[in-house]
Amino acid sequence: MTTHREPLDSVLDTVGQTPLVRVQDAPDEVPVYAKLESFNPGASVKDRIGKYMLKRMLEDGELVPGGTVIEPTAGNTGIGFAVAAGQLDVNAVFVVPERFSVEKQQLMAALGAEVINTPTEDGMGGAIDRAHQLAEETENAVVPQQFGNPLNVEAHYETTGPEIYDALDGEVGAVVAGCGTAGTLMGMAKYAREQNPDTYVAAVEPEGSLYSTTKGADVDEEEYKIEGIGTHNPATNELFEPDLVDEIVQVPDETAHDELKRLARKEGHLVASSAGAASVVARQVAEKIESGEIDAPYDSVVTVFPDSSERYLSKGIYRSFAEWDG
Repeated sequence: MTTHREPLDSVLDTVGQTPLVRVQDAPDEVPVYAKLESFNPGASVKDRIGKYMLKRMLEDGELVPGGTVIEPTAGNTGIGFAVAAGQLDVNAVFVVPERFSVEKQQLMAALGAEVINTPTEDGMGGAIDRAHQLAEETENAVVPQQFGNPLNVEAHYETTGPEIYDALDGEVGAVVAGCGTAGTLMGMAKYAREQNPDTYVAAVEPEGSLYSTTKGADVDEEEYKIEGIGTHNPATNELFEPDLVDEIVQVPDETAHDELKRLARKEGHLVASSAGAASVVARQVAEKIESGEIDAPYDSVVTVFPDSSERYLSKGIYRSFAEWDG
């Protein structure tokens, strides 16, 4: 595992190379490892795409120095873009539905970005429409479109995947990750399948999300508290490739909530609900590998803990399930 042992020139040099840590509540014979993405400077996995996408867009001329990046986001992507924008001479504007984490919005503003709220009832669709409207009104502005930009997937193919394989000497049996934009899982899955086509890939979504319909499952659409993963309209999640996924597992809100609290109390991981869901599924996959139900090339499972619970304290993430405002 690579660590930073020399002085660095910029906070951007600290993006990536996050720790890979064994999750203790898993079969001894099939260890589960989690990539702790809160170790990034903006404290989430989205720092990876912030740095990677802005650098590539500047290199390709799609974005010019002094230009503006405008992104509809629930928060972590905005923070990741804001961290990078501040170091790359780029202005940042983020369009955020009102209901999302106050902590995230405050951090985006602290990093020098402008935050524009849209009505909660308009959802992310309303935020996306507003972002494109602003881009048309702003000189040298672009909308990176994390939900449909291949650079999102490429960032994880080039960084997250290789880091995991380097840490485990290539011995990865299964890859498990939550799907929001699906960029993280798709990048990891593409890299994994190139290393070994038999690598098992599982996508994680909340119960009530509709990713499972892409694999023919008959599931009901419902609201869910788990934040950062899931979709109510798979057609908008252009990056997701069902053929790269062996199974899509739904996790109830309460199960994810129980697990995020267990991870803190028993293992010292201060992670949020998406990590709780990923941990639950990673353990299930490990148990199936151990029992022989899943035939994986190696006896190991890797997942991602995308961010920190500190982003959600105002929503009562460590209170009772009934009190948790997801």
